[in-house]
Amino acid sequence: MSNIPNNNISKNIKNVLVVFLVCFIGIISYITYFQIFKAEEISSSQYNKRLQAKRNEVLRGTIYDVNMKPLAKSKKISKLNQERTYAYGEIFANVLGYVSPQYGITGLEKQYDKELTGLDTMDISKVFKFFNEETEKVGHDLRTTLNSEVQKKAYDLLGDQRGAVVLLNPKNGEVISLVSKPSYDPNKLEEQWKNISSSESKPLYNRATYGLYPPGSVFKVITAVSALENINGIKQKTFQDEGKIVFNSKESLKNYNGEVLGNINFNEAFTHSSNVVFGTIGLELGNDKLRTTAEKFYFNKDIPIKDFSVKNGRFPTLKNYEKGNIAQSAIGQASVLVSPLQMALVTSAIANDGVMMKPILVKDVLNDKGQRIKKSSSESLGQITTKENAVIIKEFMKDVVEKGTGGKASIDDVTVCGKTGTADNELGNKKPHSWFVGFAPYKDPQVAVAVIVENGGVGGGKAAEIAGEIMKFYLKSK
Repeated sequence: MSNIPNNNISKNIKNVLVVFLVCFIGIISYITYFQIFKAEEISSSQYNKRLQAKRNEVLRGTIYDVNMKPLAKSKKISKLNQERTYAYGEIFANVLGYVSPQYGITGLEKQYDKELTGLDTMDISKVFKFFNEETEKVGHDLRTTLNSEVQKKAYDLLGDQRGAVVLLNPKNGEVISLVSKPSYDPNKLEEQWKNISSSESKPLYNRATYGLYPPGSVFKVITAVSALENINGIKQKTFQDEGKIVFNSKESLKNYNGEVLGNINFNEAFTHSSNVVFGTIGLELGNDKLRTTAEKFYFNKDIPIKDFSVKNGRFPTLKNYEKGNIAQSAIGQASVLVSPLQMALVTSAIANDGVMMKPILVKDVLNDKGQRIKKSSSESLGQITTKENAVIIKEFMKDVVEKGTGGKASIDDVTVCGKTGTADNELGNKKPHSWFVGFAPYKDPQVAVAVIVENGGVGGGKAAEIAGEIMKFYLKSK
């Protein structure tokens, strides 16, 4: 007979049960965590092999431009294999993205993966087809807002230069063109992956939406709005521009090339892009007021876009004694950063009487018979500034092209509005970035544009020229 006391046996049993209970609770908690918080992320992961097999089982839908020209389409190779072909190669790569068993899924392909594989809606005809093994399983198609001819023209205009071109319809937010350069050919992804993934020029990086650049003087559009909102009598005020302002023995702010503009008013300061005047206005406004206006234009916060991702523009929080940085931020330097897409939105809001429209990239989702099953509708992101202020800035921007720094953006028989920007970059040994933002026509804006040419020199040069050419091409094609 055992000499172990009964109470010791009971204690050991209890200890074992406690261990089992703790393990059981741990396992249940682990499973619950993944079911509630991680299941959707894991199931939609680009590395989920089951999802990849499901994608291949269904013939992926076609992506069209606004005129129903195919941009990306698939054909079956075998029951569980298909080939995706991109009609325009490099030209649309950064906006459409790619689908690859080896390298995953990006761009519009990723954002609308459920639609393209037909798993997004309970379209009755689609349900019956999925249960009928004899019927080919086909995903839904997308009709985008992109114009393939305009996209190609914008791509060609950038030439061998790095940069981005964004065209929007300011009235409804539709994206007409979204170009980033350099690019890559998604049809040759596997064979070129090593080169394009390691290239210093970052062809996989969408500069139009993810590229953050100092905006330089195109930011003066926002500073001008803030001045109209916060400084009484700013329109009638005159300034003495002596070519530079000095903050202390070590800090000063100069006009480009040290230009001296003399006695000028607010409109003339905008037209001729006076850093001295706008730096002075920034100091009068102070960081808080200028930051508040910038945040109305969606700096420092998410832009609510479904169709693609965009990096938030950044505007700093500064102390009152940081006069040099406050003045620099008013002219789009210091630590101010923004994407070309966001500057196109800023410009669109001015063109649209102060109302910013939510960007739309996908116009319709269609079934395999070409019938619309989803339609995107225009949506306002708010009255960013008053109509009266927008009208004043429009007039200023018209003068920039007609009398000031933006002459290369002019179009025969069309009144163009714009703002140039020359933005210093972190590599001081290279030329500054060249910016231009604008819209046309003046009285009834049909298109808004943002162009950046990396290390392209002054904004009134290459960027303005590209902007004028692409707006002219689009307006003639309508």
